[in-house]
Amino acid sequence: MKALVIGAGGFVGGYLINELLSRGYDVCATKLKNEKIFFYGGARGEVTERELDILNQQAIEKLLSEEKPGYIFHLAAQSSVAVSWKKPALTADINIKGCINLLETVRQTGISARILLIGSSEEYGRAQNRSTPVDESVVCEPANIYAVSKLTQNMIGRLYSEAYGMEIVSVRAFNHIGPGQLPQFVAADFCHQAALISKGKQEPVIRVGNLSAKRDFTDVRDIVRAYSELALNGKSGETYNVGSGNAVMIKDILDRICRLSAADITVETDPAKFRPVDVPYIAADITKIKRDTSWQPLIELDRSLSDIFDYFMSEI
Repeated sequence: MKALVIGAGGFVGGYLINELLSRGYDVCATKLKNEKIFFYGGARGEVTERELDILNQQAIEKLLSEEKPGYIFHLAAQSSVAVSWKKPALTADINIKGCINLLETVRQTGISARILLIGSSEEYGRAQNRSTPVDESVVCEPANIYAVSKLTQNMIGRLYSEAYGMEIVSVRAFNHIGPGQLPQFVAADFCHQAALISKGKQEPVIRVGNLSAKRDFTDVRDIVRAYSELALNGKSGETYNVGSGNAVMIKDILDRICRLSAADITVETDPAKFRPVDVPYIAADITKIKRDTSWQPLIELDRSLSDIFDYFMSEI
């Protein structure tokens, strides 16, 4: 049983590889040139690593014909909302054209593989202006360029599944956190700054954006378990939320992280950290994934934040 992880050089890649290895898969993982795959805690088996540019369809065809995977996990993406505002064309190329290249190559080559397309809760956008978790039936109203690109990917995946009978399952992943995440994401950003302060390498000030927003945070180790379950048991053509089911205020995240540091920390607002458009509340209704698979989140938020803080303390 071979699994192909496309875009394994990102934050989630190493975690997913370890999860798949633990389930007995043979794993081939792709990354960009000069990229390294991050393995928190170490890999548990042999992994075939290959370079791949998702915008090169001929390279995808060569890869698929040689590896012949039974499962494909499409992680390759430009995943930052902030970057999407600054580089909209790059975001569209990677997230939309890259997806089309993959699906069209699978279709043309006739490879029999189940494909998991990783989308985002950002797709719901303004539709999340509510005080209850959002389910997959809600009409999406994306509020940023990254969200538009991911919603387009979702629609393309559903279309290919319906039109060509391809086995495609789509995910809307809510905020996932864990050791190794880049500090351009909020929990990692706060932990990184707190660790720098604790090590005496930054003045005791954490600079923040919007603290009133509420987000659904799930440990990346729970997220990759969900991906594996959906690849096996998710219904083709369907979309599944993956999250904790609870919304936590960003200020609460900050307060928990500050308590992890022994330093006396001051908080200052940084206008550069505010988004042009920011949805106030985001939480997942995870009824559907619980119904169709055996998955549910297991790792508590405090453990996730502590592990992230400890990671930065060891790296600085």
